[in-house]
Amino acid sequence: MNKAENIANGSVRTADLVQKGLARRYKAEKRFRRMGLCAISFSLICLAVLFVSIFGSGYSAFQQTVIELDMVLDPSVLNPNNLSGADFNGLVKTALYNMFPEVKDRGEKKKLLSLMSSGAAYKLADFVKAHPDRIGQTLSLWVPADDDVDMLVKGHIDRNLPEMERRLNDRQISWIETLEEQGKIKKKFNTTFFTAGDSREPELAGIWGATCGSFYTLVITLVLSFPIGVAAAVYLEEFAPKNRFTDIIEVNINNLAAVPSIVFGLLGLAVFLNFFELPRSSSLVGGLVLTLMTLPTIIIAGRPP
Repeated sequence: MNKAENIANGSVRTADLVQKGLARRYKAEKRFRRMGLCAISFSLICLAVLFVSIFGSGYSAFQQTVIELDMVLDPSVLNPNNLSGADFNGLVKTALYNMFPEVKDRGEKKKLLSLMSSGAAYKLADFVKAHPDRIGQTLSLWVPADDDVDMLVKGHIDRNLPEMERRLNDRQISWIETLEEQGKIKKKFNTTFFTAGDSREPELAGIWGATCGSFYTLVITLVLSFPIGVAAAVYLEEFAPKNRFTDIIEVNINNLAAVPSIVFGLLGLAVFLNFFELPRSSSLVGGLVLTLMTLPTIIIAGRPP
């Protein structure tokens, strides 16, 4: 009887220990789950703060400051048969100087002209080439302002700062305020940001070149990597003989899948640019490098586990 009681008591103690262990494990699992949820929530909050910060700093790029100029399309300057040789920049200068006839000094004229973007002449040229029948008339055209003027109008430059701490001096700010009073300066939706390519002038720069380059790079990568990767996966799985050579190939494929992307970039620089002398900044080179980088992953994913 004592032996049976001891066995029963031992079983009870074992069951209690198991229950206590399970309780501790469940508590630890709940703590781990809460920690995981907290980590995920914190990362999502950081991501949201990052996106809000990026948008808050860059949303003003969707607007562009433009200035209205009244330009006389002088037939003596604009020859319909030779518009490529016309002095569009001179017409822009004349129109701007006519708005401020009191500006006589050469240095002040240079400061006044700096309020206008160099793209103003191109804007006028595009309009005249599209409407040659307007030659000889007076035209009111909105042209892009300089990037410093754009920053001032958008409030990114404090007008109350000392003159030495601003990119625009007091005289230039007075001209801008005159244009604001006359309704000759305003902000409009920046279509140039979506239709233009790279430029050394910020107000003329856009994302179209980068968008096209990214698209062509992805197309080249897809055309090369997908069929080659799938064909290699099918061959290795269904047709390749099982020997030491194929084992070496499979090991190398698995190793290449873990190689950092910077290594493939250096390989592309050394092989495609320096050895084969392919053109720099081309979608072809980027597509070839991405093809080499994605091929191991596609081959591994195309084979059954």
